[in-house]
Amino acid sequence: MTHAAPAPRTPTAATRTAAASAKLAIPALGGIVYGFWTSGIDRHSGPITGWNVLLGVVSAVLFAVVAQGIHTVAPRLPREARALTWAVFAGISFGFLYSLTDASILKSSGISLVIAAGVFAVVFYRYYTTEESTTRR
Repeated sequence: MTHAAPAPRTPTAATRTAAASAKLAIPALGGIVYGFWTSGIDRHSGPITGWNVLLGVVSAVLFAVVAQGIHTVAPRLPREARALTWAVFAGISFGFLYSLTDASILKSSGISLVIAAGVFAVVFYRYYTTEESTTRR
């Protein structure tokens, strides 16, 4: 017995709006979490001050803007450059957070490089296994 194939669904305006808002929500939520985390580490279990709040807000905004920029630009990059972009972003983000704990610059840089290498390996593997290559026929 054969069945008719379902008709292809064309995206509606509501679907496109939901997808666009999700693309904005992910970096925004990441920025909020990063900002709270930054201000919490900077407090060193002390009282909340205006500088803690300012650092958290500035960090959150910068994190969200850079993440949104990478989300916008990355699909146009080759997989190696895209993976490297995300790795650099993750390494710098983690390194800044770790440096707030009063760790040495050498330790902070070393751990950031390890994080960046791990992110590069995972993201490159994901792009390599899920993208269709333009050279294959």
